[in-house]
Amino acid sequence: MAEFEDFISEIRNANPLENFISSYISLKKSSRNYVGNCPFHSERTPSFTVFTDTQSFYCFGCHAGGDVITFTMKMENLEFIEALKFLAEKSNIPFPEKNTEKTKNKTRIYEMNRLSANFFYNNLLRGSNKAGLNYFISRGISAKTIKKYGLGFASDSWNELTDFLLSKGYKEDEIVDAWLGKRSNSGRLYDIFRNRVIFPIVDLRGNVIGFGGRVLDDSKPKYLNTGATPVFDKGSNLFSLNHAKSFRNQKFILCEGYMDVISLNQAGFETAVATLGTALTPSQARILKSYTSEIILSYDSDSAGQNATRKAINIFSDVDATTKILQINGAKDPDEFIKKFGAERFRRLIDNAKDSNVFVLDSFENGVDINSDDEKNQLLNKASRYIAEMKSPIERELYISRIANKYNFPVNVLREYIDNIIRQNENSKKKQQWEDEKKSIFASKEIQSEERIISYLIENSEDYEKIETDAPTDIFITEFNKRVYSTILSIIKNNNFFSVSLLNSEFSDNEMGKIIGIMVKNKNLNDSITFAESIETLKNQTKSIGNDEISNEDLLNRYKIKKQ
Repeated sequence: MAEFEDFISEIRNANPLENFISSYISLKKSSRNYVGNCPFHSERTPSFTVFTDTQSFYCFGCHAGGDVITFTMKMENLEFIEALKFLAEKSNIPFPEKNTEKTKNKTRIYEMNRLSANFFYNNLLRGSNKAGLNYFISRGISAKTIKKYGLGFASDSWNELTDFLLSKGYKEDEIVDAWLGKRSNSGRLYDIFRNRVIFPIVDLRGNVIGFGGRVLDDSKPKYLNTGATPVFDKGSNLFSLNHAKSFRNQKFILCEGYMDVISLNQAGFETAVATLGTALTPSQARILKSYTSEIILSYDSDSAGQNATRKAINIFSDVDATTKILQINGAKDPDEFIKKFGAERFRRLIDNAKDSNVFVLDSFENGVDINSDDEKNQLLNKASRYIAEMKSPIERELYISRIANKYNFPVNVLREYIDNIIRQNENSKKKQQWEDEKKSIFASKEIQSEERIISYLIENSEDYEKIETDAPTDIFITEFNKRVYSTILSIIKNNNFFSVSLLNSEFSDNEMGKIIGIMVKNKNLNDSITFAESIETLKNQTKSIGNDEISNEDLLNRYKIKKQ
């Protein structure tokens, strides 16, 4: 068994899945397994199951699945190798480095980012151009905070940083891949970040993964962020989460910009985080939900900020996170409010943050003439449909009374109307569920056969040679199942054993969920009879398998099956 595969087995053994997942969500014992509400989607009835015998998890609702490594990747927003390092550090297990090209490339980018962050930081404090330092001082940022966040400055030079990186032995292509330099039309390399204050973006393990840069004049774009690189995806990371992560289960404050976060952190609000130049994504919402159950939204009060707030409420609702809305009066943002009124008054704002449902219901009134019967009717329709989506009957009743009183409308009429909407919604859901069940019932017999063969191989990996002879890859009809089957065979051949963990580096999160789903669906069907029947089904469907292939009759005889 190779060193790296030994290491993966050691990681799994050191982190029993039921114990590890219990540190994130509440699990209850159910026979030999454990169940709980899925952390990856919103649900009322627990559909998330941890299978202790296979040390795997599967959600029957959203179809997420995998092992302790997959779970870590999803919950901590890490890639495969990073998740292994995370678990290794947690378990005090030495990490055996794999020197693949992909790993080397990422390591080089981490190194360049670290050097660049130091370069920008030194430029801010010791460079001849003091514009960046003057900017931070004018915004009330202390030397301690500048150091804590590693804030920096990029001069107006076209090639200061790129020349520095070239002098350190990095190649032009590497600098471009790291999004630290670009090529002009003539092919000449130049700096991407110029004449901007710099905000390094740091991941949960302390790696600098990218940068945000803000201009000091009216140039456009005002903010420039690192684009997609092998180590950075702005939709899956959050600014300052590396600081906020130490305050798990406290209220987190989601801001619009870097300066809001830095000012709040300096004032003692260390759970402040921000998105990275984009609207909130479901991935970022799931990450925050893994740290806290309550998020305070602190967006600007202009129309763009209000629209962003409404969208964020919906996204957080999908991951079952509670949101409240910070209402800032007398200042345009948290940074300005704290400077004008102080940290203690801002803390009172947080304590009195507005219920997100109240915020949404009140927003329906924007631009509406409530003295107009038509417009009032439209408002009540919107409010009714929103209330109908609330999960708790108590919560619904509360807002039914509130809306009825506010707009002087008969509460019993409103309640009846909302109950009718709920019935319609439930009927629509039942109809869709029935359609989904029909699709499942009449799913391709061939696909079921492929999945059973895959499951049989996983359960009987020691017999892989015989299994591959009887079920060659080319009898598979679907590309995904064929890839899963051939990948598992390759892993077994190269390692003399199989662990589902070894699939994490070959398949995406969604694909891992499908694979675990295959294992769960066929958990009690891994017998030789089912295996042989599945092969016969596929062979009858395949036009040509090869002259050396055993016949269906031989196959049935081998497994002592009577032909129907």
